[in-house]
Amino acid sequence: MPIGVPKVPYRIPGDEEATWVDLYNVMYRERTLFLGQEIRCEITNHIAGLMVYLSIEDGISDIFLFINSPGGWPISGMAIFDTMQTVTPDIYTICLGIAASMASFILLGGEPTKRIAFPHARIMLHQPASAYYRARTPEFLLEVEELHKVREMITRVYAVRTGKPFWVVSEDMERDVFMSADEAKAYGLVDIVGDEMIDKHCDTDPVWFPEMFKDW
Repeated sequence: MPIGVPKVPYRIPGDEEATWVDLYNVMYRERTLFLGQEIRCEITNHIAGLMVYLSIEDGISDIFLFINSPGGWPISGMAIFDTMQTVTPDIYTICLGIAASMASFILLGGEPTKRIAFPHARIMLHQPASAYYRARTPEFLLEVEELHKVREMITRVYAVRTGKPFWVVSEDMERDVFMSADEAKAYGLVDIVGDEMIDKHCDTDPVWFPEMFKDW
């Protein structure tokens, strides 16, 4: 039986007593967002809207985006990526579980030096796919042309942000490439592997998460 969204006590500023609210509402107030599903229009609008709101509320404090997603629509993923580059706060991206396809693109879009993968996370990149393969021939040809443009844009972003040559990224995207956290760091998709942060903080601060972010 599903437990639904957990509720936790939270005292709203100005109130004398705490009230029980959804866990994710509390996390949003703490500038922590979650991408834990396939990337579609609804979740894209949800995350982009929260980023814009948090940026308006406080344009300095960092925002944390946790990612555990199989990927999804290329245009929706690019919308989240562009929002991350537009808002004024730095965006931490943290991969736990998997960041595949467009989710790895969003992971890459975090502020340089603030892109993190947990030790057992998996990151996968491949080329975007079309959802209109059953269209009639003229529409199909137009879709192929558009898909080629989107693929080139995505490949160019990967190349710029990882420092890899365009042709290397393009060849890698021809197939599904799964990477461990360490391999993703070597490739340039992330800057930090989670166990590096554990090693730094466990001897000095037993409660290293999420306090660990304050030192970075």
